[in-house]
Amino acid sequence: MTLVFTAKRLIAFDLDGTLVDTVPDLAAAVDAMQAALDLPARGEARVRDWVGNGMERLVRRALTNDLTAEPDADLLARGWPVFLEAYAARPCVHSRFYPGAERSLNELRAAGYQLACITNKHSRFTDLLLDALGVYDHFSLVLSGDSLPRRKPDPLPLQHAGAQLQVTATQMLMVGDSITDVRAARAAGVDIVGVSYGYNNGRDIRAAAPDHVIDTLAELSALLPRAAA
Repeated sequence: MTLVFTAKRLIAFDLDGTLVDTVPDLAAAVDAMQAALDLPARGEARVRDWVGNGMERLVRRALTNDLTAEPDADLLARGWPVFLEAYAARPCVHSRFYPGAERSLNELRAAGYQLACITNKHSRFTDLLLDALGVYDHFSLVLSGDSLPRRKPDPLPLQHAGAQLQVTATQMLMVGDSITDVRAARAAGVDIVGVSYGYNNGRDIRAAAPDHVIDTLAELSALLPRAAA
């Protein structure tokens, strides 16, 4: 593999489906909610196709067993707090780094790159997860779905990260698993690497046309100079 991206200073990672497989713990919280509402369990395989657009959308999909349908407002009002409580109690029991993810973070830090985590996950859960995995301090900036007025696919989180860390769009690289990440990067004028193993509602990330696709984050360092520009 040869260098693809040069003059980068900041690498911004998505979290769920990119750095960490969080589906097992999310599915447990979903099924706890379903049980409390006397609804059928959805299971890990179904939840895996539903994640990637924020927790509120995941809960809506679980309640309706559909990717785009909207649940009854009363049902949502009863289910949402149950899901939040269940997930907050066990956010990192079975969640694990994807192969090569932790190594990639360490290699990029050692090479002098700044790292950011930009996710649509709620900040309370983002912080709990990154802390439990021992990598919160790896990131110069962590932005969650409720950190700013707008979240991905809006470009604001990437633009905010650039302003905070004093890098231009051309000096930034986004790494994500979904079309949401690709759209955010495109809108912000940022190059993006897609990972082939992520969630993306079960679709191949290549269809979203990221700038490059890798099968494991262990491949990421080979696309970049050994030292940050």
